[in-house]
Amino acid sequence: MNAAESTSSASSASSTGADSEAVKEKVISVLQTVFDPEIPVSIYELGLIYDIAVQPSGAVHIKMTLTAPGCPEAVSLPPQVEWRVKEEAGVPECKVEVVWEPTWTPEKMSEAARLQLGMM
Repeated sequence: MNAAESTSSASSASSTGADSEAVKEKVISVLQTVFDPEIPVSIYELGLIYDIAVQPSGAVHIKMTLTAPGCPEAVSLPPQVEWRVKEEAGVPECKVEVVWEPTWTPEKMSEAARLQLGMM
């Protein structure tokens, strides 16, 4: 590989990383508009989102939890998140994986969420 090919390859890799970050920012913006039906705070500010991974294809994989294993929204919230992220962030595919480790606690909430709920 010559210097021009090496520079082109490095430039392509960094633009892919930049694209990935731009997609992740769009996804976060969408997640900030998805609210837990029982608590008037977004799932992002509640700390329910544990990971957002953007694949080179643009597909998004989200690891999220719920406030409790018996949460009545366990059936409806993950598909809603998938649909909203695909539609509003413009990604080709979104998969939400509900995880239970680490266990969610109120300490995972953002400062803004704690203020909104009067917990500060």
